[in-house]
Amino acid sequence: MEEGLVLLLIFALVGITSAVTFYGDSISFMPPQKRSDGTFEVKFYHRQNGRESCKDQSSLTCASGVCTNFDQSSVLQTDQDNTGQGRWCQSERLTTATVSTNNYLSLSDFGCCWLSNIEGTTNWTTYAKLDLGIRSDTRTLNNCPVTTTVSSLRVPQNCFSWMHLLAYDPDGDEVGCRFSPNATVPSGFTLDEASCTLRSSGQVSTGVHVFELILEDFPNQNITLTYADGTSVFLEASDFNTPLCIVKLQFAVEILPPIPSCEAGHVQPMFLSVTPSNGGVLHATVNQTFQIYIQAQAHHSIIQDFQVSGPENMTKVFTYGTSGTADVTLSWTPQQSDLFRVVPLCFTAETNETQSEMRCVVVIVNQASISQGKVTVECLANKMSVVIDKASVPGIDVNFLKLRDPSCSLTSNDTYIMGSMSFSTCGTKLEDKGDFIAFVNEINSFELPNAIITRRKTIKIDFSCLFPKTVSISTYYSLHNSDYIFTESKFGSFGYTFDIFLSDNFTTVVEPSAYPVEVKLMDMIYMGIQAESELPNVTLFVESCKATPDDNPNNPISYDLISNGCTQDETLQIYQSNQTTVNFGVEAFKFTGNYNQVYITCSVILCETGDPFSRCAQGCLENPPSRRRRALSRETDRHDITQGPLQFVQQALPSAAVDNNRVVIQKSDIPATVKSLPESPSPVVPINKSSGGGWNIKEIIYTNISTTVFATAFLLSMVVMAVVVRYFRRKGKAEDQTALIGYSGREK
Repeated sequence: MEEGLVLLLIFALVGITSAVTFYGDSISFMPPQKRSDGTFEVKFYHRQNGRESCKDQSSLTCASGVCTNFDQSSVLQTDQDNTGQGRWCQSERLTTATVSTNNYLSLSDFGCCWLSNIEGTTNWTTYAKLDLGIRSDTRTLNNCPVTTTVSSLRVPQNCFSWMHLLAYDPDGDEVGCRFSPNATVPSGFTLDEASCTLRSSGQVSTGVHVFELILEDFPNQNITLTYADGTSVFLEASDFNTPLCIVKLQFAVEILPPIPSCEAGHVQPMFLSVTPSNGGVLHATVNQTFQIYIQAQAHHSIIQDFQVSGPENMTKVFTYGTSGTADVTLSWTPQQSDLFRVVPLCFTAETNETQSEMRCVVVIVNQASISQGKVTVECLANKMSVVIDKASVPGIDVNFLKLRDPSCSLTSNDTYIMGSMSFSTCGTKLEDKGDFIAFVNEINSFELPNAIITRRKTIKIDFSCLFPKTVSISTYYSLHNSDYIFTESKFGSFGYTFDIFLSDNFTTVVEPSAYPVEVKLMDMIYMGIQAESELPNVTLFVESCKATPDDNPNNPISYDLISNGCTQDETLQIYQSNQTTVNFGVEAFKFTGNYNQVYITCSVILCETGDPFSRCAQGCLENPPSRRRRALSRETDRHDITQGPLQFVQQALPSAAVDNNRVVIQKSDIPATVKSLPESPSPVVPINKSSGGGWNIKEIIYTNISTTVFATAFLLSMVVMAVVVRYFRRKGKAEDQTALIGYSGREK
């Protein structure tokens, strides 16, 4: 009896464990506060992902002897699968810990079981550790990195290349990511520790993979940490062995079977421009409703839902749009207890087949509204400028505004406040946002160090320029942008524009609305590449240009226009250019087969003008060396830039006339857009005419009669041949049957 009861209890526990499947979790801290009695109050939010129901959540525990009080709120479900399939859910719990005067706070939790996965991982462990020393640079306690993911991440096998994870630090510290030392690293995946980006190192296997990451923050300058007992520790900026905070991020990625196309917006949903950019910093105000508007599109699938990892009490309103679009409005009203909280928020657009990329932002909760004002940002190839309308921010004073680098100044007149900076000055930061790079800066208000009171509003204006790493014009016709921006230590920030022009004077650019650019075969196509650099004496060199039938420059189907600096196409013409501009034209062509588009990809280099060792000075190399020592010269890496597509349209067949015993095309029949038509290499067949210059009617009649007689004789011969073949086939079959009957008789 007792043995049976034990078995029943075991089966019951197994049933509970399997119902609460673990999908991952994350911890985010509120800014720690030091109390008057010398203890610390630390609040943190624990988000946990699972399946079907997440109302039951495990509890984090504090290291022995560190916490004198551990107050946990009830678990609230923040989001769930609304398609009725119960595939995922997420919950959040707030815990307030009172910490004694130890030097750090350590949290941990463990349990079972991960959802079934390729690696066979079952048990999971959550961990966080916060240093409680007062920083000499901020004169406050350290803020931990902020991170999270949505509950369920799904990517088709042939579409996975990278996944950018949220790693934001409120203090501006450097955040490093690494795989947890005790975890199994899934095969085929690597981690870019600097950018916290998960990448594929080959083909990844289908199925669920689980990941356990450690995020750590390190100061960007030398600091001293002072503890409650009077001791202190000096930390060097280069010391990456002593993190200020450690938080663990756990999540699962399901690799789905391949899909026909990985083009964003085809089957996989694509976020549209109204959606916040990945890594964005947004601001909310206590007791005021904060909203985020997200929109996505999928032309060949239906967006069923948006999966959101956000704070408790956030609501979402989902609506369908037109042309495969769907949108969601997220609403949240921060309370006084949320003041100064840095909230991680991630989201994806969901279909039955797959989901969009995961985007993440952080929301910082402030006491009063932060004035953003009416701001205009102009993005050029190597710099950006910002203009603030004074009327939109009453009481603004340019004398109390600063950029990230206070040594850079802003100017003003009666109407506007203005600032201009290159992408490598004034504290501008380069941020990797997946397929885009962003140059980010901000304008903040400040007070004098000895000021006791202030009557000025707090001003915080974030501004940035976003550029695509690669441009797929076929996907973004209406968003056509030919600018490419690069940054290298020796050359700073520099950029290229690659445009199509209407004529050989290279003054009028084809407008973005005209893409794809329609051309006819043998039209002359005019293109121009221009470089912009912070350095005054640079030379642009186009080392290669090749055509492909799609926007993949590595397509094995390609045609060289320029190779190793040498012209390969006989119609290619280089027009008068300058040091930083190369203009050229080429007769339009298409690839044989079922291809109607052509993309042009050029490899370009910037060199210091006058450097005799540079690749620019070497020009055309028929037999280039297999390796070059770039250190001997001052030049950039090779960078690929793409233009297109050129869309070919059918050309009406010109009328023909007969002259000098050959068929020719009249010049009046040639479209004006066609510059020239070369002589046909095909042999010309003479056509007999009468001596009078007109057609001989008798010859025409004889020709038609001969053709008719020949056709009739040919058809009759085919009929006779068919009858003969049928006769011999039947005769052979009859003989085979007679032989078979005779053979059977002999057997009997």
